[in-house]
Amino acid sequence: MKSPRLISIIGLLILSIVLAGCSGNAEGEEGLPSKVTLDYAYYSPTSLVLKEKGFAEEALKELGVEDVEFVLSQGSNKALEFLNSSSVDFGSTAGAAALMAKANNAPIESVYLYSKPEWTALVTNPDSEIESVEDLKGKKVAATLGTDPYIFLIRALKDSGLSTDDIELVNLQHPEGASALNSGNVDAWAGLDPHMARNELESGAELFYRNPDYNTYGTLNVRSDYAEQYPEVVEAVIEAYEEARKWTVENPDEAAQILADEANLDLEVAKKGLERNDFSNAIPNEDVINTIKGAGDVLQEEEVIDADANIDELTEEMINPEYAEKVINE
Repeated sequence: MKSPRLISIIGLLILSIVLAGCSGNAEGEEGLPSKVTLDYAYYSPTSLVLKEKGFAEEALKELGVEDVEFVLSQGSNKALEFLNSSSVDFGSTAGAAALMAKANNAPIESVYLYSKPEWTALVTNPDSEIESVEDLKGKKVAATLGTDPYIFLIRALKDSGLSTDDIELVNLQHPEGASALNSGNVDAWAGLDPHMARNELESGAELFYRNPDYNTYGTLNVRSDYAEQYPEVVEAVIEAYEEARKWTVENPDEAAQILADEANLDLEVAKKGLERNDFSNAIPNEDVINTIKGAGDVLQEEEVIDADANIDELTEEMINPEYAEKVINE
């Protein structure tokens, strides 16, 4: 019979093997992770192309990583939850949403731009009496907390002399917000493409307030410790995203079809959402920093970000163009 001590040791060994196999950060050969997990999102068309075309698998296989997994993010808030819990290694968010997480001590870096979008606006139904932001006072407005549409709503309210205290804010994920507006359960919605484009084309929804400058960039984020441990993986993922970005620019109709298939959208809806993305620059730059800082200042004034937080320092720490510069400029 085996001794209790030997049984305990065997049990611990088995447990450690199981845990190592379950961890996305478990190391494989040559100090590389055994698996790389990326998110994909309907608001990031290039991530859908990346997933469909296998560019990530190709780039990472060349590096020596055989296992690649994709996880759907319904919004920036979900992407950040996945990233912070190590459920994904790379998460797609809006730049300002990433800053909110950074201000709450999330150890993340924004290493790549997947697009410069006008992906959010304030939306209402065609028979609504709402024509301006001022008309939102006392109304039910849907938004997803911690995302660019939510931040867009805050900035629009502030410009009109209002705040979230002046409305009834209904926290819903983006698809549910679109449905709530369509069914009349809310008066307005801080929309996000492609759901916004669907409501616009299929239900006649009206984008009553638009401001492209208040849309923060689409950023690909990674945990700082992961980037430090696996810089070659970060570069390989950016290389794959670059393939997806270039392919999307060269094949807009096919990219729209991929979006339509993945998000279960009519092709014309997918095309409209895709058209509101600018894919011309992928390297985080001063324009990105300034846009995110502007959003951060407003969030701090509204007490969404702590008053003691240094927005300038947080933004500078978060935006890291070095990996993208190395990959794209080589």
